[in-house]
Amino acid sequence: MDIRPIRSDEDLTAALHEVETLWSAEPGTPEADKLEVLTTLIEAYEARHHPIPEADPIGMIRFFMEELGHTQTELAELLGSRSRASEVLNRRRPLTLHQIYRLNREWGIPADALVTPYPVSEIARKRA
Repeated sequence: MDIRPIRSDEDLTAALHEVETLWSAEPGTPEADKLEVLTTLIEAYEARHHPIPEADPIGMIRFFMEELGHTQTELAELLGSRSRASEVLNRRRPLTLHQIYRLNREWGIPADALVTPYPVSEIARKRA
């Protein structure tokens, strides 16, 4: 097995190409072992050099609205009122647990993405 550390994006590209060639390796074979080691190295390199930022709850709501074709009126129905939906989308009011539950249940937005802390206006912080 000829495996070396991934130290650059060029090394990453080479490792990803190697993974492609090993993708259908049978479990328990040396090729499958090499695939497992390479994917571990790739994950470690990407986590260190190309981290994925945590999801922003408001960004997730906007993404789901766009992708699923939901309107702000539909969001208002879920959150309780038009003004509440506007306040949440404009970061003047944080989401409540009940709102997170409804967004998860009705629109399928992952709850863990909605409970992530996010910046809200000074007015919202004083209310809390």
